[in-house]
Amino acid sequence: MYGGFNCGVGSAIAEALKVNVYGNGTETLVLAHGFGSDQSTWHFMIPYLACFFKVVVFDLVFSPNVKLGLYDERKYSSFDGYAKDLVCVLDQLHIKRSIYVGHSMSAMIGCVAATYRPQLFHRLILLNGSPRYLNAEGYFGGFERPQVDEIFKQMDKNFTKWVKQFAPFAVRVNDSKAMAKFEHSLGRMKPKIALSVAKMVFLSDLRKLLPKVRTPTTIILTRKDNIVPKSVAFFMKSNMGGHSNVKILKSEGHFPQLTAYPQLLKIMSKVVKFKEYKNYSQDKTKN
Repeated sequence: MYGGFNCGVGSAIAEALKVNVYGNGTETLVLAHGFGSDQSTWHFMIPYLACFFKVVVFDLVFSPNVKLGLYDERKYSSFDGYAKDLVCVLDQLHIKRSIYVGHSMSAMIGCVAATYRPQLFHRLILLNGSPRYLNAEGYFGGFERPQVDEIFKQMDKNFTKWVKQFAPFAVRVNDSKAMAKFEHSLGRMKPKIALSVAKMVFLSDLRKLLPKVRTPTTIILTRKDNIVPKSVAFFMKSNMGGHSNVKILKSEGHFPQLTAYPQLLKIMSKVVKFKEYKNYSQDKTKN
């Protein structure tokens, strides 16, 4: 367990992962992106959230924004390595308590970290996350093994072509800007690193971890997501070790922070109790 791991004196993990802090609220809100993205995926939401919180964003180690060479396939062969990075970032920023928002694979990164250092997390908000993507007996994760094997094959064969096919599949919504943004960030990944991370994520099974997560949790999912079926959200709720609830957005796709951020902000305002700004979507449209 990592209750006793040491981040190291003088560790520069926060600098290495390009940590940025916005706002000066008394509560800390951590926003963690998923596979193929970087911290800019939150750019619509940060300006408003920074009015109420100290907002922390960073890049996961596989991001092209992070110095090449820091990604170690052995360390990041499971979610543990990423969870350790998260805890070390919070320690380095002297954060004792936070609200954590994890998108996609970062939802489970937060769950792992919360089992090792529960005092760091006041609440978890899990956005379009899943403990297992493969179908199993009595469980619908959304993918059969031959499907993910084909994904790995196409990534290895022609990464650029695969990116152009996968981006619209994941985004789902006919939103050209969101599609272009995800395609750009995904396409900037080193193909070998992207394949390694994809295998770790798609072949993972963290269902047995869920009962160990005792932090209050809100699970948010869009009503139609090609990556995570709606049933997964309710499976997570029924297996969490602490109080949890599910909120379904009236939108589609895997990236509501890009395609449905006014809805997402509205739900978050009720979960963590900050003022709902009803004109936020109109203001963003004008800018």
